Amino acid sequence: MRHTISVLVENKFGVLTRVAGLFSGRGYNIDTLNVAPTQEPNTSRMTIVTLGDDATLDQIVKQLNKLVDVIHVLNFQEGEYVDRELVLVKVAVDSKTRAEIMQITDIFRAKIVDVQPATLTIEITGNESKIEKFLDLMKTFGVLDLTRTGKIALPRK
Repeated sequence: MRHTISVLVENKFGVLTRVAGLFSGRGYNIDTLNVAPTQEPNTSRMTIVTLGDDATLDQIVKQLNKLVDVIHVLNFQEGEYVDRELVLVKVAVDSKTRAEIMQITDIFRAKIVDVQPATLTIEITGNESKIEKFLDLMKTFGVLDLTRTGKIALPRK
């Protein structure tokens, strides 16, 4: 089962290494990881997506809370948070497919950020379901390259 964890940490050198080391040292996998400063310059928020059962998740949360630079750990439950991901995808185009790709891009409220004779680079943001549906459609045209930010999330309350 996939779990999304928000970890508020002190914005200090080595914190990311300690958190990643906690996961690797115990054999837990990180599916996605995003780290960025918050509105407070001395804190950063890590959004970690990991796989495991509830017992594994409880262990991860307990171990994270023991780390010195961790301020707060929040295990998001379904429906309690808003999440987004950013993807840049480069798609092969020709004169026949360009209009169709542009139409699909509009439907998904994505943006074309670069136009070349044989490619379009598209920026799309949204939840995981939206991103996956868009990428499935783009595969039929030929995805040449892509990069993803990983999930970011905030609680609804």
